[in-house]
Amino acid sequence: MKIPSQDLVAIGKIVAPHGVRGDVRIMPLTDFPERFRKLKETFLADGTNLAVEGVKYHKQFVLLKFRGLDSMNAVEHLRNQILHVQEQDLVGLPEGQYYHFQIIGLSVYNEADELLGTITDILATGSNDVYVAETAGQKSIMIPALKEVVKTIDLANKKMIVKLQEEWKD
Repeated sequence: MKIPSQDLVAIGKIVAPHGVRGDVRIMPLTDFPERFRKLKETFLADGTNLAVEGVKYHKQFVLLKFRGLDSMNAVEHLRNQILHVQEQDLVGLPEGQYYHFQIIGLSVYNEADELLGTITDILATGSNDVYVAETAGQKSIMIPALKEVVKTIDLANKKMIVKLQEEWKD
C-alpha cells in the first residue's frame, strides 16, 4: 500500500544498517522517540510501506527491524531515507499546541483582518518559538509564539490571527 506524500510526517532518518540481521539505525526527528515502541508501520517519502517487526534503543538511536528485510544487504538501500507516519498516527498534543508542519503555511492576519503574510519558518529560541511571516517584496515579520500575540490558530482555514505590538507596525 502506498500513501500520498502530502499525508506523511517525518519521524526519523535511517542513518545506516545495524548488524547483519537487517536492523537499521534511526536518528529520531521527533520530540517523542518513545513513539517508536508502538510503531506498527512506517513509510518512505514515496509512500512505500515498511512493516515494523522490532524496536530497540541504543544511545541516541532507535534500532528498527522491518518485516521481510533480514540482512544488511536487504536494508542497505534504505540508508539516508526519511521515515514517515500518517498524520492521523501522530502523538496527540495538548490543546493549543501544534506541530511545526501545521503552522508553516498558515496565512497571518492582524485583528483588523489585514493579511500580514504567510508563515515560512519557525525559529526555536529557547524561551518560545518565533514564527517568520513573509509577503513578497516586503520585510519578514517575526511573531513571538505567545498567547498575548497569537490570538487564534484556525488549522481548518489555514489562518492565524495575531495582535502585534506597536513597534512591529511600520
